[in-house]
Amino acid sequence: MNLTAMGDLARGLTLRSRATEIKAQIETLSYEMSSGKVQDISGRLGGDYSQILDLDRNLARLDAFKIATSEAGLFTDVMQQSLTTFDTSVGEVSSSLLAFGTAKHTVTHEQASVQARNELDTMMSALNTRVGGRSLYSGVATDVSPLSSTDALLTALEAELTGLTTVTDIRAAAESWFNDPVGFDAVIYQGSDTPLASMQVSENERISIPITATDPAFKAALRDTAVAALVSDDALALGTDQRTILFTQLGVDLANAKDETVKLRAEVGAAEARVEEAATRNSAARTSLEYSRNQLIAADPYETAAKLQAVQFQLESLYSVTVRNANLSLVNFLR
Repeated sequence: MNLTAMGDLARGLTLRSRATEIKAQIETLSYEMSSGKVQDISGRLGGDYSQILDLDRNLARLDAFKIATSEAGLFTDVMQQSLTTFDTSVGEVSSSLLAFGTAKHTVTHEQASVQARNELDTMMSALNTRVGGRSLYSGVATDVSPLSSTDALLTALEAELTGLTTVTDIRAAAESWFNDPVGFDAVIYQGSDTPLASMQVSENERISIPITATDPAFKAALRDTAVAALVSDDALALGTDQRTILFTQLGVDLANAKDETVKLRAEVGAAEARVEEAATRNSAARTSLEYSRNQLIAADPYETAAKLQAVQFQLESLYSVTVRNANLSLVNFLR
Protein backbone atom coordinates (compact mmCIF):
# COMPACT_ATOMS: atom_id res chain seq x y z
CA MET A 1 0.00 0.00 0.00
CA ASN A 2 1.34 3.42 -0.97
CA LEU A 3 1.41 6.07 1.78
CA THR A 4 1.51 9.73 0.95
CA ALA A 5 3.27 11.78 3.56
CA MET A 6 3.05 15.58 3.92
CA GLY A 7 6.05 17.41 5.23
CA ASP A 8 5.88 19.89 8.07
CA LEU A 9 6.51 22.87 5.78
CA ALA A 10 3.75 21.83 3.36
CA ARG A 11 1.35 21.17 6.23
CA GLY A 12 2.05 24.60 7.75
CA LEU A 13 1.51 26.29 4.39
CA THR A 14 -1.81 24.46 3.91
CA LEU A 15 -3.02 25.48 7.36
CA ARG A 16 -2.05 29.13 6.78
CA SER A 17 -3.82 29.18 3.41
CA ARG A 18 -6.94 27.71 4.91
CA ALA A 19 -6.84 30.23 7.78
CA THR A 20 -6.55 33.10 5.31
CA GLU A 21 -9.50 31.76 3.32
CA ILE A 22 -11.67 31.45 6.41
CA LYS A 23 -10.73 34.95 7.61
CA ALA A 24 -11.74 36.35 4.22
CA GLN A 25 -15.12 34.61 4.56
CA ILE A 26 -15.54 36.08 8.05
CA GLU A 27 -14.80 39.59 6.76
CA THR A 28 -17.33 39.16 3.96
CA LEU A 29 -20.03 37.84 6.26
CA SER A 30 -19.30 40.52 8.88
CA TYR A 31 -19.70 43.22 6.21
CA GLU A 32 -23.00 41.70 5.08
CA MET A 33 -24.24 41.53 8.67
CA SER A 34 -23.40 45.19 9.37
CA SER A 35 -24.49 46.66 6.02
CA GLY A 36 -27.45 44.39 5.30
CA LYS A 37 -26.37 43.86 1.70
CA VAL A 38 -24.25 41.31 -0.10
CA GLN A 39 -20.65 42.13 -0.83
CA ASP A 40 -20.57 40.34 -4.16
CA ILE A 41 -23.22 42.41 -5.94
CA SER A 42 -22.11 41.23 -9.37
CA GLY A 43 -22.57 37.62 -8.34
CA ARG A 44 -26.02 38.30 -6.89
CA LEU A 45 -27.15 40.11 -10.08
CA GLY A 46 -25.51 37.64 -12.43
CA GLY A 47 -23.50 40.49 -13.94
CA ASP A 48 -26.65 42.34 -15.09
CA TYR A 49 -26.53 45.85 -13.53
CA SER A 50 -29.26 47.39 -15.70
CA GLN A 51 -32.05 47.18 -13.13
CA ILE A 52 -30.05 48.50 -10.19
CA LEU A 53 -28.57 51.30 -12.32
CA ASP A 54 -32.08 52.37 -13.30
CA LEU A 55 -33.10 52.39 -9.63
CA ASP A 56 -30.03 54.45 -8.72
CA ARG A 57 -30.80 56.94 -11.49
CA ASN A 58 -34.37 57.37 -10.26
CA LEU A 59 -33.17 57.77 -6.67
CA ALA A 60 -30.69 60.45 -7.74
CA ARG A 61 -33.48 62.30 -9.54
CA LEU A 62 -35.65 62.13 -6.43
CA ASP A 63 -32.73 63.53 -4.41
CA ALA A 64 -32.71 66.52 -6.75
CA PHE A 65 -36.47 66.93 -6.38
CA LYS A 66 -36.10 66.78 -2.60
CA ILE A 67 -33.79 69.79 -2.75
CA ALA A 68 -36.16 71.54 -5.17
CA THR A 69 -39.22 70.97 -2.96
CA SER A 70 -37.30 72.18 0.10
CA GLU A 71 -36.33 75.39 -1.69
CA ALA A 72 -39.83 75.86 -3.11
CA GLY A 73 -41.36 75.21 0.31
CA LEU A 74 -39.08 77.79 1.93
CA PHE A 75 -39.77 80.29 -0.86
CA THR A 76 -43.56 79.99 -0.62
CA ASP A 77 -43.50 79.96 3.18
CA VAL A 78 -41.52 83.20 3.41
CA MET A 79 -43.68 84.73 0.67
CA GLN A 80 -46.80 83.85 2.69
CA GLN A 81 -45.27 85.49 5.77
CA SER A 82 -44.45 88.67 3.83
CA LEU A 83 -47.98 88.81 2.42
CA THR A 84 -49.36 88.44 5.93
CA THR A 85 -47.23 91.37 7.06
CA PHE A 86 -48.36 93.43 4.07
CA ASP A 87 -52.02 92.56 4.64
CA THR A 88 -51.79 93.40 8.35
CA SER A 89 -50.32 96.82 7.57
CA VAL A 90 -53.10 97.54 5.07
CA GLY A 91 -55.64 96.75 7.77
CA GLU A 92 -53.84 98.96 10.28
CA VAL A 93 -53.78 101.92 7.90
CA SER A 94 -57.43 101.47 6.99
CA SER A 95 -58.50 101.39 10.64
CA SER A 96 -56.34 104.40 11.47
CA LEU A 97 -57.71 106.50 8.64
CA LEU A 98 -61.32 105.64 9.47
CA ALA A 99 -60.74 106.34 13.17
CA PHE A 100 -58.29 109.25 13.45
CA GLY A 101 -58.47 110.69 9.97
CA THR A 102 -62.16 111.48 10.10
CA ALA A 103 -62.04 113.34 13.44
CA LYS A 104 -61.69 116.76 11.73
CA HIS A 105 -58.81 117.77 13.99
CA THR A 106 -55.39 118.78 12.75
CA VAL A 107 -53.59 116.72 15.39
CA THR A 108 -55.48 113.51 14.59
CA HIS A 109 -54.95 114.11 10.88
CA GLU A 110 -51.22 114.35 11.46
CA GLN A 111 -51.29 111.18 13.57
CA ALA A 112 -53.09 109.35 10.77
CA SER A 113 -50.50 110.51 8.22
CA VAL A 114 -47.61 109.53 10.50
CA GLN A 115 -49.04 106.03 11.00
CA ALA A 116 -49.65 105.73 7.24
CA ARG A 117 -46.00 106.68 6.70
CA ASN A 118 -44.83 104.03 9.16
CA GLU A 119 -47.07 101.32 7.72
CA LEU A 120 -45.97 102.24 4.19
CA ASP A 121 -42.40 101.56 5.25
CA THR A 122 -43.47 98.17 6.65
CA MET A 123 -45.37 97.29 3.47
CA MET A 124 -42.44 98.15 1.21
CA SER A 125 -40.05 96.23 3.47
CA ALA A 126 -42.35 93.20 3.22
CA LEU A 127 -42.19 93.35 -0.57
CA ASN A 128 -38.40 93.68 -0.37
CA THR A 129 -38.13 90.41 1.57
CA ARG A 130 -35.37 88.06 0.45
CA VAL A 131 -34.85 84.35 1.07
CA GLY A 132 -31.68 82.46 0.32
CA GLY A 133 -30.24 85.63 -1.21
CA ARG A 134 -33.14 85.94 -3.69
CA SER A 135 -35.80 88.64 -3.77
CA LEU A 136 -39.36 87.34 -3.73
CA TYR A 137 -41.09 90.00 -5.79
CA SER A 138 -38.48 91.10 -8.36
CA GLY A 139 -39.40 88.61 -11.08
CA VAL A 140 -36.34 87.00 -12.64
CA ALA A 141 -34.14 89.83 -11.30
CA THR A 142 -33.79 88.07 -7.95
CA ASP A 143 -30.47 89.75 -7.20
CA VAL A 144 -32.04 93.18 -6.59
CA SER A 145 -34.71 94.43 -4.20
CA PRO A 146 -37.92 95.24 -6.11
CA LEU A 147 -38.65 98.62 -4.50
CA SER A 148 -36.51 101.61 -3.67
CA SER A 149 -36.91 103.49 -0.41
CA THR A 150 -40.10 104.85 1.13
CA ASP A 151 -38.65 108.38 0.99
CA ALA A 152 -38.07 108.03 -2.75
CA LEU A 153 -41.69 107.00 -3.28
CA LEU A 154 -43.13 109.84 -1.19
CA THR A 155 -40.84 112.40 -2.81
CA ALA A 156 -41.80 111.32 -6.34
CA LEU A 157 -45.52 111.19 -5.51
CA GLU A 158 -45.45 114.53 -3.71
CA ALA A 159 -44.10 116.17 -6.85
CA GLU A 160 -47.10 114.85 -8.76
CA LEU A 161 -49.64 116.01 -6.18
CA THR A 162 -48.26 119.44 -5.27
CA GLY A 163 -50.52 122.23 -6.44
CA LEU A 164 -53.67 120.12 -6.64
CA THR A 165 -56.49 121.44 -4.49
CA THR A 166 -59.35 118.94 -4.76
CA VAL A 167 -59.73 115.40 -3.50
CA THR A 168 -60.74 114.21 -6.96
CA ASP A 169 -57.68 115.73 -8.63
CA ILE A 170 -55.31 114.32 -6.00
CA ARG A 171 -56.67 110.80 -6.28
CA ALA A 172 -56.73 110.92 -10.07
CA ALA A 173 -53.13 112.18 -10.22
CA ALA A 174 -51.94 109.47 -7.80
CA GLU A 175 -53.71 106.74 -9.74
CA SER A 176 -52.34 108.06 -13.03
CA TRP A 177 -48.76 108.11 -11.73
CA PHE A 178 -48.94 104.59 -10.28
CA ASN A 179 -50.40 103.22 -13.53
CA ASP A 180 -48.09 105.15 -15.86
CA PRO A 181 -45.20 102.97 -17.18
CA VAL A 182 -42.86 105.94 -16.62
CA GLY A 183 -44.29 106.56 -13.16
CA PHE A 184 -44.14 104.03 -10.33
CA ASP A 185 -42.85 101.19 -12.51
CA ALA A 186 -39.93 103.25 -13.79
CA VAL A 187 -39.08 105.35 -10.74
CA ILE A 188 -39.68 102.98 -7.81
CA TYR A 189 -39.80 99.42 -9.15
CA GLN A 190 -36.29 98.01 -9.71
CA GLY A 191 -37.11 94.40 -10.57
CA SER A 192 -37.83 92.66 -13.88
CA ASP A 193 -41.06 92.67 -15.85
CA THR A 194 -40.54 88.96 -16.48
CA PRO A 195 -42.10 86.83 -13.71
CA LEU A 196 -40.03 84.33 -11.80
CA ALA A 197 -39.61 81.03 -13.65
CA SER A 198 -41.66 78.10 -12.43
CA MET A 199 -40.07 75.59 -10.04
CA GLN A 200 -40.13 71.90 -10.93
CA VAL A 201 -40.94 69.87 -7.83
CA SER A 202 -41.59 66.44 -9.34
CA GLU A 203 -41.25 64.52 -12.58
CA ASN A 204 -44.31 66.11 -14.18
CA GLU A 205 -45.22 69.03 -11.92
CA ARG A 206 -44.05 72.62 -11.80
CA ILE A 207 -45.02 75.36 -9.34
CA SER A 208 -45.44 78.88 -10.68
CA ILE A 209 -45.94 82.04 -8.58
CA PRO A 210 -45.86 84.96 -11.06
CA ILE A 211 -46.25 87.69 -8.43
CA THR A 212 -44.10 90.82 -8.57
CA ALA A 213 -44.18 94.09 -6.62
CA THR A 214 -46.05 95.66 -9.57
CA ASP A 215 -49.11 93.51 -8.98
CA PRO A 216 -52.23 95.73 -9.09
CA ALA A 217 -53.20 94.70 -5.55
CA PHE A 218 -49.84 95.89 -4.20
CA LYS A 219 -49.83 99.10 -6.20
CA ALA A 220 -53.37 100.06 -5.13
CA ALA A 221 -52.52 99.56 -1.44
CA LEU A 222 -49.19 101.37 -1.72
CA ARG A 223 -50.83 104.23 -3.63
CA ASP A 224 -53.60 104.88 -1.11
CA THR A 225 -51.23 104.51 1.84
CA ALA A 226 -48.69 106.88 0.27
CA VAL A 227 -51.39 109.47 -0.42
CA ALA A 228 -52.56 109.17 3.20
CA ALA A 229 -48.97 109.76 4.37
CA LEU A 230 -48.87 112.99 2.33
CA VAL A 231 -52.34 114.34 3.17
CA SER A 232 -51.13 116.37 6.15
CA ASP A 233 -48.05 117.65 4.30
CA ASP A 234 -47.85 121.42 3.99
CA ALA A 235 -47.01 121.09 0.30
CA LEU A 236 -50.55 119.92 -0.44
CA ALA A 237 -52.14 122.67 1.68
CA LEU A 238 -55.45 120.85 2.02
CA GLY A 239 -58.15 122.15 4.32
CA THR A 240 -59.50 120.17 7.27
CA ASP A 241 -62.70 119.19 5.49
CA GLN A 242 -60.82 118.02 2.40
CA ARG A 243 -58.43 115.98 4.54
CA THR A 244 -61.36 114.33 6.27
CA ILE A 245 -63.01 113.45 2.97
CA LEU A 246 -59.76 112.14 1.52
CA PHE A 247 -58.93 110.07 4.62
CA THR A 248 -62.41 108.55 4.59
CA GLN A 249 -62.19 107.55 0.93
CA LEU A 250 -58.69 106.13 1.35
CA GLY A 251 -59.71 104.19 4.46
CA VAL A 252 -62.67 102.58 2.69
CA ASP A 253 -60.63 101.75 -0.42
CA LEU A 254 -57.85 100.19 1.68
CA ALA A 255 -60.42 98.07 3.52
CA ASN A 256 -61.61 96.81 0.13
CA ALA A 257 -57.99 96.34 -1.03
CA LYS A 258 -57.53 93.67 1.64
CA ASP A 259 -59.72 91.39 -0.46
CA GLU A 260 -57.16 91.51 -3.25
CA THR A 261 -54.25 90.77 -0.94
CA VAL A 262 -56.23 87.86 0.51
CA LYS A 263 -56.53 86.47 -3.03
CA LEU A 264 -52.76 86.65 -3.41
CA ARG A 265 -52.30 84.86 -0.09
CA ALA A 266 -54.73 82.17 -1.25
CA GLU A 267 -52.73 81.76 -4.46
CA VAL A 268 -49.50 81.33 -2.53
CA GLY A 269 -51.25 79.01 -0.07
CA ALA A 270 -52.36 76.79 -2.94
CA ALA A 271 -48.76 76.68 -4.18
CA GLU A 272 -47.59 75.74 -0.66
CA ALA A 273 -50.06 72.87 -0.60
CA ARG A 274 -48.92 71.60 -3.99
CA VAL A 275 -45.28 71.71 -2.89
CA GLU A 276 -46.11 69.73 0.25
CA GLU A 277 -48.09 67.17 -1.76
CA ALA A 278 -45.25 66.80 -4.26
CA ALA A 279 -42.75 66.32 -1.42
CA THR A 280 -44.96 63.61 0.09
CA ARG A 281 -45.31 61.79 -3.23
CA ASN A 282 -41.57 62.01 -3.88
CA SER A 283 -40.84 60.62 -0.41
CA ALA A 284 -43.21 57.70 -0.97
CA ALA A 285 -41.64 56.99 -4.36
CA ARG A 286 -38.18 57.08 -2.83
CA THR A 287 -39.20 54.61 -0.10
CA SER A 288 -40.55 52.24 -2.75
CA LEU A 289 -37.41 52.48 -4.89
CA GLU A 290 -35.12 51.95 -1.91
CA TYR A 291 -37.11 48.87 -0.93
CA SER A 292 -36.80 47.46 -4.46
CA ARG A 293 -33.06 48.18 -4.50
CA ASN A 294 -32.55 46.52 -1.14
CA GLN A 295 -34.45 43.47 -2.29
CA LEU A 296 -31.99 43.04 -5.14
CA ILE A 297 -28.83 43.12 -3.04
CA ALA A 298 -30.04 42.48 0.51
CA ALA A 299 -28.31 39.84 2.61
CA ASP A 300 -30.60 37.61 4.70
CA PRO A 301 -29.60 38.42 8.30
CA TYR A 302 -30.51 35.00 9.70
CA GLU A 303 -28.73 33.07 6.95
CA THR A 304 -25.71 35.35 7.20
CA ALA A 305 -25.56 34.96 10.99
CA ALA A 306 -25.69 31.17 10.67
CA LYS A 307 -22.92 31.13 8.08
CA LEU A 308 -20.80 33.48 10.19
CA GLN A 309 -21.16 31.24 13.22
CA ALA A 310 -20.22 28.16 11.17
CA VAL A 311 -17.15 29.85 9.67
CA GLN A 312 -16.03 31.08 13.10
CA PHE A 313 -16.30 27.49 14.37
CA GLN A 314 -14.19 26.34 11.41
CA LEU A 315 -11.53 28.90 12.26
CA GLU A 316 -11.47 27.86 15.90
CA SER A 317 -11.17 24.21 14.85
CA LEU A 318 -8.34 25.08 12.48
CA TYR A 319 -6.48 26.86 15.26
CA SER A 320 -6.93 23.80 17.48
CA VAL A 321 -5.47 21.54 14.79
CA THR A 322 -2.60 23.96 14.24
CA VAL A 323 -1.76 23.98 17.95
CA ARG A 324 -1.80 20.19 18.12
CA ASN A 325 0.47 19.90 15.09
CA ALA A 326 2.84 22.39 16.63
CA ASN A 327 3.12 20.26 19.77
CA LEU A 328 3.96 17.00 17.92
CA SER A 329 7.45 15.62 18.58
CA LEU A 330 9.21 12.23 18.69
CA VAL A 331 9.60 12.44 22.45
CA ASN A 332 5.85 13.00 22.90
CA PHE A 333 5.15 10.18 20.46
CA LEU A 334 7.39 7.73 22.36
CA ARG A 335 5.86 8.52 25.76
